[in-house]
Amino acid sequence: MLETLTQGFTAAREKLSGVRELTEENIDQSLRDVRTSLLEADVDLTVARDFLSRVKERALGERIETRVRDATGRQIRVTPGQHFIKICETELIELMGPVDPSLSLAKGVTSLMLIGLQGVGKTTVAAKLARHLQKQNRRPLLVAADIYRPAAILQLQQLGTQIEADVYVGSDGERPAAICAAAKKHALAGGHDAIIYDTAGRLAINTELMEELGEITQATSPANTLLVCDALMGRDAVNTARSFCERLPLDGLILTKLDGDARGGAALAIKAVTGVPIKFLGTGEGLDRLEPFRPEGLASRILGMGDIVGLVKDFEEVVDEQEAEKDAERLLRGQFGLDDLLKQLRMIQKMGPLRDVFSKLPMFGSLADQVDERELNRVEALIHSMTPGERSQPDLIDKSRMSRIARGSGRRSKDVRELLGRFGQMREMMSQLGGGGGMLNKIPGLGRLAGAGGMDPTALLAGSSVGKSGRGRRDAAHTRSHQKGKRKQARKARRKNRRR
Repeated sequence: MLETLTQGFTAAREKLSGVRELTEENIDQSLRDVRTSLLEADVDLTVARDFLSRVKERALGERIETRVRDATGRQIRVTPGQHFIKICETELIELMGPVDPSLSLAKGVTSLMLIGLQGVGKTTVAAKLARHLQKQNRRPLLVAADIYRPAAILQLQQLGTQIEADVYVGSDGERPAAICAAAKKHALAGGHDAIIYDTAGRLAINTELMEELGEITQATSPANTLLVCDALMGRDAVNTARSFCERLPLDGLILTKLDGDARGGAALAIKAVTGVPIKFLGTGEGLDRLEPFRPEGLASRILGMGDIVGLVKDFEEVVDEQEAEKDAERLLRGQFGLDDLLKQLRMIQKMGPLRDVFSKLPMFGSLADQVDERELNRVEALIHSMTPGERSQPDLIDKSRMSRIARGSGRRSKDVRELLGRFGQMREMMSQLGGGGGMLNKIPGLGRLAGAGGMDPTALLAGSSVGKSGRGRRDAAHTRSHQKGKRKQARKARRKNRRR
């Protein structure tokens, strides 16, 4: 997700690595990479120029504090490169924010009208919003106001069944405005405290579409009018949002399919161009994959620094706090085996696609595009091929046992050995991520494990053939080959100099 943007900022950070001060020359060199990534990400040219200008002005004008205190009170040294990235983070947050993710209420009822072009995912977003409200103990009513698209009503009814939400359907021949007005009365009479109007879209913005949306607005007075945009459309999504904004007052935007967007131009520029804040992001197909938009979280992920706050929120939705504390007590007594590890991996899988989880982890964001969802099944096969004793005490596994486990799982002995190696290295990784009062300490049970040298189970899926996709292995092989070639050239140069 957003790899194009991340690559530019990563290259800029690497160019400033080791510099003693920020000068106009090295800033311009770094911003050249950022400029390229912004344009490749389909960011509006004016927005890109303004962003680069502000970053350069602040980088040259601000005094660098070389020593600051972290959250634990320790004094740490800040390099000019880190100061530059901090400026980029601040400017990214200001570019995309501020945002109030809360929804407005009208007489105690949360009413939302979803608008947008055809194919952007309005109907799915309607169900996701209903699920979001259900988590807040609300009782939403979904309204099928799209009478033109074939199967639109049936799709909404099926989604409503999945999340156990009521769906209101009008009579044959009834106009969308009349359907929505009747649905509003039905919701109030039926005890619903939220209404979501799923309106029709068109292939392009036209007078007929805007008149129909105006009629629905007049009939229902929705407290929230939200425009749904497809992030994959890039600059076209921004232009569409601008056109809607010019014809209809909008309260917020919802960007869908962000998980499949390698560029990220829409997420970065749409607020700056329209002045309308992004309220929610669609980051997957599941009906739970809708998250309130946090500019600071997305900025941190763009810069390759992860999003711990977002990760904690995801954990809170899937972790049973009492069970986590019990597990922590048991694990602190040293009773940790591969069965427990598999349980934690399954819990993490509930948080959404593993790539999304990795992108939120500091130090692991760059590995997100290498994560293969199938690796979890392969790890599970390896663990299930072990005896109960081997799972509880992995140290028992010798070469002979490795061969048996590999045969039983259809893998190689090397895979078993690497799995056990990663298992042993996790203690150090978790102490880095969660120790010293870090954000991961807010996850129930996990902070206590971190303080005792606990484990980060996602580390199991990174850095080995068990945790790398084919692309990751090819990249690693290419890097080794490149380094070998450079060493060979260096030896030739030394021999040539000696002959001289």
